[in-house]
Amino acid sequence: MHAPAVTPPNVHDAEPIPAAVRGEIDRLLQSGDLFRYTAPQDAPVSLLESEFAEMMGSKYALAVSSCSAALFLSLKALDLPRGARVLIPGFTFAAVPSSIVHADCVPVLCEVGENYRIDITDFEAKLDQVDAVIISHMRGHTSDMDAIMALCDARGLPVIEDAAHSLGTLWHGQKIGTIGRIGCFSFQSYKLVNAGEGGILITDDAELVARAVIMSGAYEHTWQKHKSRPGDNTSDLRDAFQRWQNKLPLYNLRLSNLSAAIIRAQLPEIPRRVRDGRANHDHVAARLNQSPWIEVPEALGPEERAPDSIQFNMVGLDEAEIRAFAEAAGTAGVKVQVFGLSQDNARAYWNWQFLPEMPELPRTREMLMRACDVRLPARLTRAKCDAMADILLDAVAQVAGPVRAYGT
Repeated sequence: MHAPAVTPPNVHDAEPIPAAVRGEIDRLLQSGDLFRYTAPQDAPVSLLESEFAEMMGSKYALAVSSCSAALFLSLKALDLPRGARVLIPGFTFAAVPSSIVHADCVPVLCEVGENYRIDITDFEAKLDQVDAVIISHMRGHTSDMDAIMALCDARGLPVIEDAAHSLGTLWHGQKIGTIGRIGCFSFQSYKLVNAGEGGILITDDAELVARAVIMSGAYEHTWQKHKSRPGDNTSDLRDAFQRWQNKLPLYNLRLSNLSAAIIRAQLPEIPRRVRDGRANHDHVAARLNQSPWIEVPEALGPEERAPDSIQFNMVGLDEAEIRAFAEAAGTAGVKVQVFGLSQDNARAYWNWQFLPEMPELPRTREMLMRACDVRLPARLTRAKCDAMADILLDAVAQVAGPVRAYGT
């Protein structure tokens, strides 16, 4: 065993918020103008929506308090009946089935394979039992969207993309979040863009976004301050708002101007973060894959990822050895979360005890019991990435034996 060349990196701090936003923050603090509907026009939240929609190539965007709020509003905007069944992958974060329960619907879980992506056979087998689908691109791993959309389109099932981990990811060159009817993104601290909390949904459907806007908390006629991208026909959106005035409940899931200002300042940083995050991930993955005890699943062919973490499977080790590996890595300074072994992990479906129907997903369970998760921020230098890889390789060598020499 050899010691890492440098001190283990701090992977928990986010990048500093760009200094360029400080003037806008000071202006907002001086004016106290933090509510999105106070300004007659061009409030920071409205500007964020226009800029994000433009960046994604979508007609409409609605910024809200979290990605969970965006998922909830998406389901409500689809006008699903109470008790509607919504298919999701068995590997996702607890907030996804929670948003379905919140929307008075029933989560239905399908199997996920050892590459963290939806098992298409099980997915297809359950499609005729559901009314809608949420595809979670969990930890930025894209399932086969060609097969998924073909199967759902053939049945007329609406698809919502939970792209909380996938801002900047492409599928056949198309931006993830723009493939389904609605795409939902997160601005929580551990995501590519950090506002502490926050989310946004995008769609090209005027009727859907009008319903979502009103339910997000656009009371009276404040929906008039929402607009489509410059140059788009606004009559469809205006007509939809007028149809739904006073006919929908207000859930008050709005984003504040202060959060929007922080998010807007980071939008220009997305291409760099995507590029650096992918380079870090691929470098560390190549190092880890040299071990016979570790497997980092490959990306699917059409997928260009935007990772800020790395996931890998332990191969040929039993539960005690996997626990010993995680403990050894943690002692050396790299926290490893084993999804199925970390106590009360919110990504292990059997801990979602609020589900009205608890499934058994043997393939997903088997994967989660040996799937490891390590944060790998885009801001890390190559030396820091190598230090992390060294620690992980040393930890598995302590438990299972030496790895193959690097480069062979």
